[in-house]
Amino acid sequence: MLPGRAPGLHLSERGRDQAERIAERLAGLKVDGIYSSPLERTVETAAPAAAGTGLEVSREPGLIECDFGQWTGAALADLTDLPEWQTVQHAPSVFRFPDGESFAGMQARMVDTLEALRTAHAGGVVVCFSHADPIKAAVAHALGAHLDLFQRIAISPGSVSAITYTDGQPPAVLTVNSTAGPLAGLRQPATGRGRCPAVN
Repeated sequence: MLPGRAPGLHLSERGRDQAERIAERLAGLKVDGIYSSPLERTVETAAPAAAGTGLEVSREPGLIECDFGQWTGAALADLTDLPEWQTVQHAPSVFRFPDGESFAGMQARMVDTLEALRTAHAGGVVVCFSHADPIKAAVAHALGAHLDLFQRIAISPGSVSAITYTDGQPPAVLTVNSTAGPLAGLRQPATGRGRCPAVN
């Protein structure tokens, strides 16, 4: 199914294990802020990382999943039979979910949110817990790739993608869809820079 922003969805046992592994991978990295989509499953994913760093999880509405509107909760098998599904896959920049959000709007919201967070923690490392489509859209923007290509980016559950921001320069993508290994290599950048690892 397409869960979207449906409330009351919590992590499975596998999801809790993935959240613990993320916290372990973040060990040794100085983190200045932890932000999460307000959905329950995302806040639960952020909790072990917050406990490991001693920081509170700040719920950030700008990190929330795309609003799938009438498609929320629908079976993917049913959606893939719709003619609109081809637009979702091949021309998402022109698609808006019925009574929901457009992909372009979702990308703009995500990019603006990351910019605000990196500005608030200039020179620091901010960890953001979000969802696959918003993360893909943010990575595509950082890469300078057209939104119609963002479906080519793979973002797995429990994965980490990282973007570094430097004043006066375009962002740089450090890693995408990383699912193993320590993250301490994402060192504290110089003043004026900020790094935003995004976790799905």
